[in-house]
Amino acid sequence: MKIVIIEDEDAAVKRLRKMLAALGGDIEVVADIPSVAGAVQWFQENPAPDLALFDVQLADGDSFAIFSKVQVGCPVVFTTAYDEHALKAFRVHALDYLLKPVNAADLAGAIERVRNTGVVRDHAPIAQEPAQEGATAPIKRFLIRYGERFKVVESDEIAYIHSLMKNTFLRTKEGRDLPLEESLDKLERQLDPEKFIRLNRQLIVHMQSIKELTAYSKSRVKVILVPPYGEDAVVSSERSAEFKRWLAGR
Repeated sequence: MKIVIIEDEDAAVKRLRKMLAALGGDIEVVADIPSVAGAVQWFQENPAPDLALFDVQLADGDSFAIFSKVQVGCPVVFTTAYDEHALKAFRVHALDYLLKPVNAADLAGAIERVRNTGVVRDHAPIAQEPAQEGATAPIKRFLIRYGERFKVVESDEIAYIHSLMKNTFLRTKEGRDLPLEESLDKLERQLDPEKFIRLNRQLIVHMQSIKELTAYSKSRVKVILVPPYGEDAVVSSERSAEFKRWLAGR
């Protein structure tokens, strides 16, 4: 497993290297980089590693800037002393978020999650097509904040996302509503289109939450959801054709 460390504190780099070495196996730190500019250059010139460990505050700025300058084609784990960056980390699809000082058990858990996702790969060089402007990988998980605590919700735990009185809520398959900061318009562009579809202005649903379909009018369909949504889960007329194609897998 090839790992890159993005960190500007020498002591932190040494600590991470020591903990990674203690994990043994096939782990290899291929680079440690102290700056945004250096990280951008490295990702431009080298094949993607299996994992990158990112500190948030680097010598020349905020490491989130790296994601706007270059494609980071590997899982990312953030390490920082400040938990206010957690929401931002998950928005760039971070695999994990570890508070400093990072302990060995948390780091080992993050490494194990990388292995379990099956993203450790052959590092033979491959040609990469330039990323399309505005393109982004589908959201894999959400980080919900409760005061000083966080809850991670995987995409397949979501039944649907709905809007209520100008607020956005994620409803889990267990029927629990959790608040989100993003609008439905923004989330619609970020969710996996094979699993999620927008029915109307108030509702985005996961395929697995659809229990039954009934005719609502000549061109519209009423969707019965689990857990129940209410009386308004109706596909809008302008989205009806798209919804039927989506159900058919076209």
